[in-house]
Amino acid sequence: MSVEYIDPTEVVGTPWWDQLIYLIGEITLVVVLFMVIVPLIMSAIIILSIHNRRFYAPRLLKAGLVMTEGIVKAFCRLFGLEDQELMSFFIRLHNTLSTATFEEVPVEERAIFIPQCMRATDCPAHLTPEGLICRRCGRCEVGDNIDRLEEIGYKVWIAPGSTLIKRMFRKYHPKAIIGIGCLMEVKEGLEMCDKAGVIGMGVVTLRDGCVETAVHWPDVYEVALLGTKEAEPAV
Repeated sequence: MSVEYIDPTEVVGTPWWDQLIYLIGEITLVVVLFMVIVPLIMSAIIILSIHNRRFYAPRLLKAGLVMTEGIVKAFCRLFGLEDQELMSFFIRLHNTLSTATFEEVPVEERAIFIPQCMRATDCPAHLTPEGLICRRCGRCEVGDNIDRLEEIGYKVWIAPGSTLIKRMFRKYHPKAIIGIGCLMEVKEGLEMCDKAGVIGMGVVTLRDGCVETAVHWPDVYEVALLGTKEAEPAV
């Protein structure tokens, strides 16, 4: 019995194989262009928005940042924009897009998380399953502002970490939260809110660190009073 010899080049060169390779090449080119051109356009819009102090195509910006954040960061660095500036931009953008829905949530269904790093170094507060319990010792501004925020109607927790925030989510089911913290903490918290389907607003502390950080309290009340008839308390 004779075996017919098949030239491999004839198989590779068949029209269907050529078409498949061509299709794969086209798809690859489109993906590469998408991964380069879209982040480049996003970076240009971000820099223009920062320069002119207004948001251009904000919803498109947010979606694009979520999909291509790493490459956008690289392009922004190339254009001289630091990571901290980009994170700050993301937080302002997120707050702007969330303001209308945040205002619709009753204050009683909102929560505020204050980072434990804002307390005094000799703070006598003790840790519980629901975070640090402020003793109102007057050694920092946290106690007085907790009282004011609770009078407005907020649930307020002093959080030692993200684990407590997740636990309070599961236990109390707030529909909207305000997170106070450094740039990275606030950004990660807002992303966590998006995944959990909770409306999040962020307020960034005046400086980073683990001990005796501070926040500009009028900024906190500016967000906290959204959708209410309360006058801003004197701080």
